[in-house]
Amino acid sequence: MTTRTEQSSPLPVPSEGHAAPAAATDALCKTYGSGDTRVQALKEVTVAFESGKFTAIMGPSGSGKSTLMHCLAGLDSADSGSIRVGGTDITALGDAQLTRLRRERVGFVFQAFNLVPTLTAEQNITLPIALGGGKVDTEWLDYIVASLGLAERLKHRPHELSGGQQQRVAVARALLTRPDVVFGDEPTGNLDSRSGAEVLALLRRSSQEMGQSIIMVTHDPVAASYADRVVLMNDGRLVGDLASPDTDSVLSALAGLGA
Repeated sequence: MTTRTEQSSPLPVPSEGHAAPAAATDALCKTYGSGDTRVQALKEVTVAFESGKFTAIMGPSGSGKSTLMHCLAGLDSADSGSIRVGGTDITALGDAQLTRLRRERVGFVFQAFNLVPTLTAEQNITLPIALGGGKVDTEWLDYIVASLGLAERLKHRPHELSGGQQQRVAVARALLTRPDVVFGDEPTGNLDSRSGAEVLALLRRSSQEMGQSIIMVTHDPVAASYADRVVLMNDGRLVGDLASPDTDSVLSALAGLGA
């Protein structure tokens, strides 16, 4: 019944454009609480994230970086302004359409992996498509699995995998639907330095070799150095933008924010 309801309310067709960003906001505002506890998390944030690029969002605690990502991903609603994902204005979507967009056109890689413990690696990778009643593109699945070095681990359950392998499964799951954008929320936060570097290299490869758009929130300057671009936030506003970042340039920019 749920599937039929969603099929009767198709997602709007993305707007035309040769260089449409993977995601973008215009004058985005978000406030939590009221009165003395009121916090303005986002203050008219206007930003575009280039398609096919790996972008990191950084800033001090409370800067609004996680709120921005959650709004971009349709996990949280904004008070005003607009959000576009793959050319679609998601602020105009109903709950069923947002659910479908997140399942079909957005990928997620979380710090906690979020794998289903009773499912194999392969079943975890294909879960979003199974939930939507879709058909897996086996050729694309094989390519992703081979690219991420998971071919020998597909029948293993999460507890039989290392942390790095579990996160690679999460990356494969995020890529399988060929989403407009993959969002990473501190994706290496629970990994040791070696496994973290491995996952970050895989994210960068998925951007450079597969043309995948990636937006990652991180507090780690080393993680940010894998990105093509770093967007800096402070006190709910965009305050900086680094192209071709390295660890030293990120550290310097964060020091200027008091982070």
